[in-house]
Amino acid sequence: MALQLTAIKDEDLQATKVKGPGPGLLSMSDSDADTTDTEGEDESEAETEQNVSISIQDPGPVSTDKETSLPQTPPKTDRDLHIHTVLQCGCEVMTCQFSNDGTLLAVGLTDGSIKVYSADGGELLHTLRDRDSVVCSLPVTSLCFTHTSQTHSVMLATYASGCVRCWYVWGRQCVWWLKEARDSGKGEVGEQRQTLCLSVSPSGEQAATGGSDSAIHVYDLNTQQRKQTCRASSSRTAMDGHSSRVFAVTFHPNRDTEFISGGWDNTVQALHVDPSANQILSGSWRKYTTLEVWDYSSGKKVSSVPPDPHGDSMIYTCQWLGRDHIVAAGGLANALRVIDRHSQRVKARLFDLPSAVFSSSICPSGRWAGLIAATSGHQVFLLVFDQQGKNPL
Repeated sequence: MALQLTAIKDEDLQATKVKGPGPGLLSMSDSDADTTDTEGEDESEAETEQNVSISIQDPGPVSTDKETSLPQTPPKTDRDLHIHTVLQCGCEVMTCQFSNDGTLLAVGLTDGSIKVYSADGGELLHTLRDRDSVVCSLPVTSLCFTHTSQTHSVMLATYASGCVRCWYVWGRQCVWWLKEARDSGKGEVGEQRQTLCLSVSPSGEQAATGGSDSAIHVYDLNTQQRKQTCRASSSRTAMDGHSSRVFAVTFHPNRDTEFISGGWDNTVQALHVDPSANQILSGSWRKYTTLEVWDYSSGKKVSSVPPDPHGDSMIYTCQWLGRDHIVAAGGLANALRVIDRHSQRVKARLFDLPSAVFSSSICPSGRWAGLIAATSGHQVFLLVFDQQGKNPL
């Protein structure tokens, strides 16, 4: 497992790294990336169909697409975790993200489109796509709602085609976009890279992207210009950067100049920083020791979460849930777990899913604060976890 802490400075990358065993994460080959550079008209459209949701008091799931049948063995939850709504997205879901105010849920699909739902009722509000995303039809890989001092609330999206797009959601417009190229580190710009992950700094002024060429690019979001590229040196003995694909990057929640990253070089697949305890939660795509907690300052491991007696997942996504719990999910077991942070015991599960959970998001604020979104196949499950033994919503 490889963790890397990066400080953004004017000079070259400086980093510390913790290393351990673990296999790499399979993904599409570099040749899958479409190099078409099409700057066409915006063909974003709003969907008018209504999604059906159920009240929070009823734990039974309701599909939001009547034409799609549920699996023969429908997904189940246990204990204090309940399915509130099931969104049917019509295409495999790669990533999901709640807006900062908790009113919207954006879902990135493998066909390159983004669907935006109301967190309140589960209605489909917008479908975001432009000419280039339609032509390329390559997956949306990450999403992040943000704003800067010069913009209203917008959403950044990365694509396997190498594009980074900034969407004004309510206007269904792509405000700006750029296409990343493979960086050799020698001043040469080569073929296109797959852009796989994204994080925005706490101020909303800059963003970091990771991709298939092992480099991390840092952008000024006000000018949309690249301000720094972080990469490993040519030394084979120094651990000063990534040597393979970067699948996860996360800014420290309180520090604009520091981010952590994980990649295919003995992989970390998911990262989340708890600023109150100054700890990192990491998830790895492997069969053993999949969830670990690290001290942010020293880089030393604090603990490893014990395996789930019902069957462990190879982790694609993990997050802190408040001060007392962890949410983790992935493939193999095709399940999502809510884990007590202190006892490290599983408190509740979503299981019998049709396929792996590639992404999850926790609603940060508003009426639905704490609502968990988890993707599986063409579906997104909205889950309520009752931490107090009674329904808080």
